[in-house]
Amino acid sequence: MSAFDWPALMRAGMRGLGLSPAAFWALTPAELAFLLGHGDGRLPMDRAGLDALAARFPDVKENGDG
Repeated sequence: MSAFDWPALMRAGMRGLGLSPAAFWALTPAELAFLLGHGDGRLPMDRAGLDALAARFPDVKENGDG
């Protein structure tokens, strides 16, 4: 795997997109790629992502008439 070219990414984010340093460093790689015109901003969901989603929205039956 090749390393990120941080100086180029920082130039693109801060100079090209006008992001503040705090906003640049708060972005995920997927968000930065999306802002730079690459991809749709989503990463493929892996097992950990699916488990987190299932924990957040568990499949349970509601009691009552709902």
